[in-house]
Amino acid sequence: MTPLSELAQGQQYPAAALYVVATPIGNIADITLRALHVLGLADRIAAEDTRNTGQLLARYGISKPLVAVHQHNERVAAQRVIEYLRAGERVAYVSDAGTPGISDPGAKLVDAVREAGFAVIPLPGASALATALSVTGDWVATFSFLGFLPPKPKARAAALQALAQHPHAMVFYEAPHRIVETVQALGDAFGGTRRLLIARELTKLHEALHRGTLAEAPTWLAADTNRQRGEFVLVVEGASPEVTGEHDHDALLGILLEELTVSSAAKIAASLTGASRNALYARALALKEDKPET
Repeated sequence: MTPLSELAQGQQYPAAALYVVATPIGNIADITLRALHVLGLADRIAAEDTRNTGQLLARYGISKPLVAVHQHNERVAAQRVIEYLRAGERVAYVSDAGTPGISDPGAKLVDAVREAGFAVIPLPGASALATALSVTGDWVATFSFLGFLPPKPKARAAALQALAQHPHAMVFYEAPHRIVETVQALGDAFGGTRRLLIARELTKLHEALHRGTLAEAPTWLAADTNRQRGEFVLVVEGASPEVTGEHDHDALLGILLEELTVSSAAKIAASLTGASRNALYARALALKEDKPET
């Protein structure tokens, strides 16, 4: 059997490329073999916080020149990275934890590097978003990732009010000093019956998962102040489809049926509108049967 390290070493790693590398969100053992190989191969590593990244790399026995690329200097620092790429270097980019560019710096760097004509190569790995969704359950078929809500109460309430009829599950990130007021605001905006998963300190020593409703979540948080500590991912159930008239989506179904089967048209229409897939299937079937042969 091939040693695991050789599985990563035997692959292609082009020079003059930016490698976007996911790092653990808490558990240091969650690094991938390919990430370790690329971090060791890179000529230098661009990092959101060079001190944090330096400590992380030290745990893996890796020492490389570091370049600070964070939200306050991302555009300027991107030009430095591009110069290194022009010199033929491999540059790895990491954020403080998880996958860069997802509620973390990195997106502007990726844009700049690509616009300069250099390759951008993703190395997948830990993500708080995917980790939380994997243990939410079958009430999340589709979702929207919304990151951090506005910190000020009025702006947060307005943002949530605009999402009150959103048909898909919603995923938010939240910090410990705002978790209580955010969960209360979710209940105020969406009502108390919706399901909620609170994922705290994912992959870390004090990881906790709580699934309940928006109505009882504040009580659960208040019962133990330790439950209010750490980094949070919140998954909130989407709005129930409103009762619609039988013909409300005929126009959409008609367009979809021009190119798709009845089943596919109903599936896509349900995803777009939040209406019942079975009801849309029945209506699409009726429309298909009523359509004159050409």
